[in-house]
Amino acid sequence: MKTVAQMLKLKPAGVISVRPDVSVLDALKLLADKDVGAVLVTDGPRLVGIVSERDYARKVALKGKSSGDTLVSEIMTRDVVSVTPTQTNEECMGLMTAKRIRHLPVVDNGRVVGVLSIGDLVKDVISEQQFVIDQLEQYIHR
Repeated sequence: MKTVAQMLKLKPAGVISVRPDVSVLDALKLLADKDVGAVLVTDGPRLVGIVSERDYARKVALKGKSSGDTLVSEIMTRDVVSVTPTQTNEECMGLMTAKRIRHLPVVDNGRVVGVLSIGDLVKDVISEQQFVIDQLEQYIHR
């Protein structure tokens, strides 16, 4: 299993984030523009939350609020589960399963260095399995 640091090297650099005082509508536009399901909420360099399509659906759309008049700070998840670069794919999958989340910010010495999605983790597992299959096929054909 790869570490979080190894998996982050395979992704484009950078973290997509918004400030807590941004409207939900602007956050939704960013989600759509970047084709992602969640963005981190930061106050300067500090991670203060995460806002996802799920947050929007449950806390804005279903409650009849206006996404233009609602701030990200009103709907974001504040207790953010995060991981460090030294953790493994297996640990991340366990956390995501236990906490029922789809995105994990990666924090190194108090600084956000990336985000892993469930899709990133599954892609890595499939890649690892394909590598093992290829190695076994080579062994069999010798």
